[in-house]
Amino acid sequence: MEKRVSESQSKAYLWEFYEELNEIVYVADMDNYEMVYMNRRARELYGIESVDEIKGRKCHEVLSGSLTQCAICNCEKLKPGYFIEEVRYNPVIKKKLAVKETLIEEGGRKYRFELAVDLGAWEQQNIGYEANEAMVNEGLRRSLAVHTPEKSIAVLLEYLGQSLNSERVYIFEETDHKSVQNTYEWCANDVVPQKENLQDVPVEVVGMWYQRFAKGKSVIIKNVENVKEKDPTVYEYLTPQNIRSLVVSPLVNEGRIIGFYGVDNPPEKFLEHITTLLQILGHFLVALLHRRNHVRRLEELCFEDQLTGIGNRHAVHDYCVTMNPENSIGVLYCDVMGLKKMNDSEGHRAGDELLIRSSECLKRVFKEYALFRVGGDEFLTLCEGIEEQELQERIGLLRQEMEECSAPMALGWVWHADNREQIDKLLTQADDKMYEDKRMLYATKFKELARD
Repeated sequence: MEKRVSESQSKAYLWEFYEELNEIVYVADMDNYEMVYMNRRARELYGIESVDEIKGRKCHEVLSGSLTQCAICNCEKLKPGYFIEEVRYNPVIKKKLAVKETLIEEGGRKYRFELAVDLGAWEQQNIGYEANEAMVNEGLRRSLAVHTPEKSIAVLLEYLGQSLNSERVYIFEETDHKSVQNTYEWCANDVVPQKENLQDVPVEVVGMWYQRFAKGKSVIIKNVENVKEKDPTVYEYLTPQNIRSLVVSPLVNEGRIIGFYGVDNPPEKFLEHITTLLQILGHFLVALLHRRNHVRRLEELCFEDQLTGIGNRHAVHDYCVTMNPENSIGVLYCDVMGLKKMNDSEGHRAGDELLIRSSECLKRVFKEYALFRVGGDEFLTLCEGIEEQELQERIGLLRQEMEECSAPMALGWVWHADNREQIDKLLTQADDKMYEDKRMLYATKFKELARD
């Protein structure tokens, strides 16, 4: 009688040959990137007790400590019977590896099989140029594999934090009013984020750091208690964050310091190594920040009304696709009364001021919600999650604001308990009601504008 085995047993038999090898072996499903197998040596290095711990977890999460697919993924290149050979630095186990990978087909499934040999280049007592080069190359590969500068920066900070055994990695950027703010951070598990507490920090707080930055040098604090008397202002900022040691390096663009970035609480033996690493990667980070600024400016031009600073008609669609269909929705259409007459009689500057006053009324009353200018004299407000009574109350407040600011508008609104209904239908209903209100206003309060 033929003996039947389960699929999981079949896989176990397939990989058990590699269990006692001294080399590192791991296997992942190529269709869903989920881990299938790690041999004893691999499990020891990654701190995994059994294969059951990796079930359902993505290979890039387990092997690289990354939330995104590895920049060095070779899945599309793999073929049965052929090996791709590479040398890589792995930030999770902190080893430089010679990796051989291939494709194995079994039971109608495709698996990526990797065998890695520890080259011993990452020695904690002897970190040098070769390790720096490996880390820089790996960090660049990972950050360039994602498609936006924001994600590239996040991936690079995560990689640095994990590779350097640090608790936090961050970027501070200068603002226009002589302060710095924490714009990006990565935190290790169980480390409290500090970003929200570190906005608009006066430059004077890190004045002594800037003196070193101006000379092209980084700042190393091996023990924060040593700066208590020498630099008490910095000490008062660092100790509440549970910072014991740090390395920070300047970010310089065209000869001007635009901020700095650093690493908190790394192992002491890595401090000098980190300085060199941050100086090398600083140039790349500046390029990413410059690219980010360029993308943001393009987005502003594409999705922001330049006169009022609120969204334009192109931004409406982007906002609508993000709404939760379970949430209630309030739609308010507004038409500025008398804009044409004001443009004709007092000039376009006066007309622009009327539009700005109108938008400011909407901002004050509906500041938590999405505002758009969708035409020359038309505004749209989308209130996701608002209750009908609250919408009515806010429209009442808006009418008061309009009266006080001499910013008359015709209003039309609708409310729905959810937004599963096509948004275009709700917009049309609100628009129709706005025109009804406009006709009534022309017939009563604004007869002199009836020819508008």
